[in-house]
Amino acid sequence: MIKYAPLLAAVILSGCGGSKLAETFDTRQNAGPCPPVGALYDSSRYIELDGGGELYTNIEYTGEVIDVRLFCRYVGTDPLKAELEIDFAFGKGPAADASTHTFPYYVAVIRRSGKVLAKEYFNVDANFGGNKLAGATEVIQTIEIPRVDESISGTNFEVIVGFELTEEQLEFNRAGKRFRMDAGQ
Repeated sequence: MIKYAPLLAAVILSGCGGSKLAETFDTRQNAGPCPPVGALYDSSRYIELDGGGELYTNIEYTGEVIDVRLFCRYVGTDPLKAELEIDFAFGKGPAADASTHTFPYYVAVIRRSGKVLAKEYFNVDANFGGNKLAGATEVIQTIEIPRVDESISGTNFEVIVGFELTEEQLEFNRAGKRFRMDAGQ
């Protein structure tokens, strides 16, 4: 098994957009379970302030990972193939100066032991128009996890999603602080 470790590390993430993999699969029951998927708590929220301190009036943009879904399929000894859907919610604060904003995020495939096998970076655009709130669903069409043989289950891996944050944003989240643009609505 150890001699196959480099093969397991050759995980490939690619492409955004398009159709749902779940809709294109045949109807045979999966040979095994899909990997667990979720948003990493520390990076599931995004806040951008204008530099004037942690006040509501200084908020430029906020973001939150609302839901993450993974659809997968085993076929013989082929790699485990999956598609990922991520739902985002965005807020535009009083200090924002544009009606659109790009939010950076990542998708990582890790072993259950915590070792990162692959990590890709993406951007999701929020278009607020005349609103203070917006949302988006992003689709990562192909996540491929090579398996040494049919005995390798999806439960040996995890797929993790989160915003790409600065150290200050990460500290803000870890301290349990938050601003939500829909508070009080």
